[in-house]
Amino acid sequence: MLDDAKNRLLTQVGAGTPMGGLLRRYWMPIAAVSEFDEKSIKPVRIFGENLTLYKDLSGTYGLVDRHCPHRRADLAYGFVEQCGLRCNYHGWLFDQDGRCTEQPYEDVAAPQARFKDKIRITSYPVQTRAGLIWAYLGPEPAPLVPDWEPFSWKNGFVEIVFAEVPCNWFQCQENSIDPLHFEWMHMNWSVRLKDQVGPYSPRHLRIEFEEFDYGFVYRRLREGMSESDPMWTTGRVCLWPNTLFTGDHFEWRVPIDDENTLSVTWAFTRVPKEREPYVQGKIPAWHGPVRESHESGGWISSHIMNQDFVAWVGQGVVADRTKEHLGSSDRGIILQRQRFLNDLEAIARGEDPKAVIRDPAINRNIQLPVAERRLLVDGLTRAELLAHPILGHHYAGDYVFQAGRPQEVATAFKEAMGN
Repeated sequence: MLDDAKNRLLTQVGAGTPMGGLLRRYWMPIAAVSEFDEKSIKPVRIFGENLTLYKDLSGTYGLVDRHCPHRRADLAYGFVEQCGLRCNYHGWLFDQDGRCTEQPYEDVAAPQARFKDKIRITSYPVQTRAGLIWAYLGPEPAPLVPDWEPFSWKNGFVEIVFAEVPCNWFQCQENSIDPLHFEWMHMNWSVRLKDQVGPYSPRHLRIEFEEFDYGFVYRRLREGMSESDPMWTTGRVCLWPNTLFTGDHFEWRVPIDDENTLSVTWAFTRVPKEREPYVQGKIPAWHGPVRESHESGGWISSHIMNQDFVAWVGQGVVADRTKEHLGSSDRGIILQRQRFLNDLEAIARGEDPKAVIRDPAINRNIQLPVAERRLLVDGLTRAELLAHPILGHHYAGDYVFQAGRPQEVATAFKEAMGN
């Protein structure tokens, strides 16, 4: 149980807050490269700041204040130039570093005043990697965007999925280090959603947690499993500071503000060996709904991550941890909270928090624990994939992780799989 002060310490992410200061020291995925195939500007809200993400005519990305400093017009309705973003109200032009490079009329009426040199708007560094657009809102010098091993895997179909979840980021991330929820939130609830009362999922018998350089590994042993099972020998990763890595996909929980979270999934599906070599032309991105579209407006619960969303929002906009009662299955939760508190102390001492990467020699194809490594790297035949007890429906074309996959992405997936 946390007291109210520590609960606020861990959940508040606005400018000037300790946790906001910690999270700003990491690169955050905020959009997908393929989103800019048909548009040039996207409004973004992160850590309580309203910003404008754009791609100018030279192909350079910029992330700047949402509002023009002249008369506060909305730059999300501006238009891109060869270098930078121009306000659609009076034409002031800004580059990716926030410098004002043109001021129509002012440049003519009083060029000697150099008024534009006195104007600068908030801007943040932007980089691309693995089909994602990353932003860094922290102090300089910026660390490196992590080059995780799966970003370089071959013969796979990758898709990026977004969802806006109306609750605080921290209860989303605590789900990442809670293996027991898999038994009830996904396996058993899926049984009940089919109007069946059983059989229920094998029970968890043992769970273990271990800290490593880039987060925590959790291992689980369930009924019918031996200690040689990869879920026990290798496990899965709660990746620091706000990510779950399961082996075939990453899930980032990016704070929009204190009451909303952007869920970002990067999912890799290995094509059957019969489809090798497979080279993906572009990585599609789509947004998944969290509520039913009909009048009741209930939460969607048919897919794995949507079930997670139900659990997160069900705890309240910001979970009241002063009222919780933790058990022995919550050791991972306790470890994670203490690690964050330790990181806040490290920052106060002028040190880097956990898992900040600055050495380019380290940031090359960084390996993480992968329980299904043979399936994902070496590949299986189509018959073996379709016979897989968990992923068979997925390889046949059903996206089991999140609701709302567009038909064009489903078609591209089936073509990649040879269906």
